[in-house]
Amino acid sequence: MNNYKLLIQYDGSRYKGWQRLGNTENTIQFKIEYVLCELVGSKIEITGSSRTDAGVHALAQTANFKTDKKLTETEIMSYLNSHLPQDISIIDVKTVPEQFHARFNAKTKVYLYKIWNKEYSHPFMRKYSMHIPYKLHIDSMKIAAQYFIGSHDFTTFSNTRSKTKSMVRTVYSIDIEEQSGFIYIRIRGDGFLHNMVRKIVGMLISVGVGEENPDIIPEIIDTKQRNRVNKLADACGLFLEDIEF
Repeated sequence: MNNYKLLIQYDGSRYKGWQRLGNTENTIQFKIEYVLCELVGSKIEITGSSRTDAGVHALAQTANFKTDKKLTETEIMSYLNSHLPQDISIIDVKTVPEQFHARFNAKTKVYLYKIWNKEYSHPFMRKYSMHIPYKLHIDSMKIAAQYFIGSHDFTTFSNTRSKTKSMVRTVYSIDIEEQSGFIYIRIRGDGFLHNMVRKIVGMLISVGVGEENPDIIPEIIDTKQRNRVNKLADACGLFLEDIEF
């Protein structure tokens, strides 16, 4: 079998997320699989590194698919980009060993969250950032962020759709930067539970507006009670930025 790795960018605004769903064709995975099936003339299933939620974007989603048909990288890239909607782009195609698996071989995932922190809205970034009109205290957010670093049971920062054998994930770093009215939160880890990144950002926002004290984060993590974290950051501000193998 020939195995091909795709590097994908997409605007997730109008989609129900990455993962193909039985009750809708409006997912990124379905759109790409449909075009690939036309290209190879048989059913194709692609595997993505990360199952982004509805409304979440990707700067560098990685996926792979296998086929017994021999194709060139240029042929695949050209066909996909000429037949996919304009809000989905294939920016690279590589032939990889047959054992390569986009999900299981991923070692690190990086998510970027964008907040527009001005009293007025940003007309051109409203679909790609969360608007917080109240001044956020960046120093407090940075203190809170450090409590998430390391390996923890992140049940508190997940939802009921997170049905995995282990709720333990390792967060390697959380960097927070303020620039020209935007706050950029970059989270790097070995993997993330469903809604985990958006719940962490929601908690950082709660700290930033003074609703929560940074020092309470360890206690909140230890409760393993999902209802302890009620603020879920908007999907529109989240970007899958990188997958490291």
